[in-house]
Amino acid sequence: MNFMSASGSEAEGLSVSVVIYRPDLAQLTSTLHSLAAACESLRAARQELSVELYLVDNGGLPDTGAVLNELCAHYIACTTISGHGNVGYGRGHNLAIERIASRYHLILNPDIDLDRDALVRALEFFDAHPDVGLLTPWIGDEQGHQQYLCRRYPTLLDLFVRGFLPVSVRRLFARRLARYEMRDLINERDVVWDPPIVSGCFMLFRMSVLKKLAGFDSRYFLYFEDYDLSLRAHDVARVVYTPAVRVLHHGGGAARKGSAHIRMFASSACKFFSRFGWKWL
Repeated sequence: MNFMSASGSEAEGLSVSVVIYRPDLAQLTSTLHSLAAACESLRAARQELSVELYLVDNGGLPDTGAVLNELCAHYIACTTISGHGNVGYGRGHNLAIERIASRYHLILNPDIDLDRDALVRALEFFDAHPDVGLLTPWIGDEQGHQQYLCRRYPTLLDLFVRGFLPVSVRRLFARRLARYEMRDLINERDVVWDPPIVSGCFMLFRMSVLKKLAGFDSRYFLYFEDYDLSLRAHDVARVVYTPAVRVLHHGGGAARKGSAHIRMFASSACKFFSRFGWKWL
């Protein structure tokens, strides 16, 4: 379903893909409104730059007609991709990526609120650093506290402690988790070059890099597809954490989402370690 004729195929364009599965409508609306505001700032700085949003419906998409019409009023071309069923997070994004030829592409979660100047600052950084292919922002929680979502290469113990132990027990592993979460380097001030793994909730790519990587590995249904894509990105470009680009994240961990998510998490972890190498302790 097209709400506006596609313009993201232009060389100067920015495209955005958001994969939806039974979303919270209020949060999705908030995300899209924040995207519209960020794109409005971007168009003020770069009037020639076109923006296109791909909303990928993996199931349960509510009526978003009103908010998509608002986005179109902000000159954002909106396309909904549906009818394919729940194919998973990475494959869902790939349905959009494979049909886009924009200069930049943003992989965005439906639980992210962008700062108004996030996209302006991100593209300014790309302009200043042509060797950068993937950018990750400062990410805060609902209270505005920093989330440490850049990662060093995980061990199985790291994943178990962080994902499944209660907070009271997790404190015993505080130094270990701090190292895994790169708390010695990640802060609100400093650019950090080449963090090994960045979060899939907001991944801004040069599209030429994303095309070389052929998008996400579709063998992951959910979880670890961003770990996989991050590690492969280092083979073709530089990856950067840029705290001047700011977003808020409303997501949660696998252990708080029930047994089905725990099983998916374990399955994807096995695929990840089988590909990149097992580390136990």
